Amino acid sequence: MSSRRTWRNVLAIVSFVSIVAACAAGPDGGRRIVGEELTIPGGDPGIQLYVRNKRPADLGASAGERIVLFVHGATYPAHTAFDLPLGGMSWMDYMAARGYDVYSVDLRGYGRSTRPKEMDEAADKNPPLTTGDVAVRDIAATVDYIRVRRGVAKINLVGWSWGTTLMATYTAANPDKVNRLVLYAPQWVRTTPSLVQAGPALGAYRVVKKEDTLKRWLTNVPEAKQQALIPPGWWQQWADATFATDPKGGGATLRAPNGIIKDSRESWMAGKPYYDPAKIVVPVLITLGEWDNDTPPYMAQTLFPLLVNAPSKRLVMIGEATHTMLMERNRLRLFEAVQAFLDERS
Repeated sequence: MSSRRTWRNVLAIVSFVSIVAACAAGPDGGRRIVGEELTIPGGDPGIQLYVRNKRPADLGASAGERIVLFVHGATYPAHTAFDLPLGGMSWMDYMAARGYDVYSVDLRGYGRSTRPKEMDEAADKNPPLTTGDVAVRDIAATVDYIRVRRGVAKINLVGWSWGTTLMATYTAANPDKVNRLVLYAPQWVRTTPSLVQAGPALGAYRVVKKEDTLKRWLTNVPEAKQQALIPPGWWQQWADATFATDPKGGGATLRAPNGIIKDSRESWMAGKPYYDPAKIVVPVLITLGEWDNDTPPYMAQTLFPLLVNAPSKRLVMIGEATHTMLMERNRLRLFEAVQAFLDERS
């Protein structure tokens, strides 16, 4: 059976959870936006992935090159970052208001997607979960689902942090399925300590405390600038939404798979690239914040010249912004830079 026919069959069994919202108008007073929650089959049997979709109500049958998929980083799910209505507007809302068909996916072990049964056991009883090869299988399943759903050959990919490694790895292997690639705060070979704390012996997952997140967020931000960086209430809104996704955390803790940590120790922290940038043959945008201490600027600056076969590439640094700039006062500078890149036609 052809892969296309297989995915048509998959579409027939997708569980459509609900229509999230139908806004009277877009976040900038423009096109009306429709939101939808989906549950789709993941990259392996028994895995279900939680997908968000935002699009103009008048999208029609296909958005052509205006289809985007977001994927998250190492610790937190996609939907509470890319579709969090801060100040009444999420990044997905922003794109949808500009005519885009926008998706985000929580990989297995994150957010509302399937949590492997090992996550209900003590962490030290099992090896690290959701390694990069596993995560890329979930991305492949999501991309194919969207391609079949919209009847298109290619879509645009946006990865954040660990998500850049996953999206770049997928793109290098599947250039025929990708229009453009956005690497927001990319990982690369590390020469400074990581902010992710997992201990020397890696179990299946790690437990993150809500109370620790703001301190980490503000790492490397000048003290005089910290108070104005995040608009009032935004960190709390994100933290409440994100930590509520773990049913065992009581809103105070969250379990995150350790596959990313295993991969990083064997690749980035060992001086070995996880993927070959020379195999990426689509247009690439790298963007990052001036004060990013999770994936510091030297990583993007080292990666950029290695994209030797990208037909076009650009590197954009946003001033007075961190790793989490999509939820900071300068977030529109990020949105605008990515939008300008995606709006260009091949």
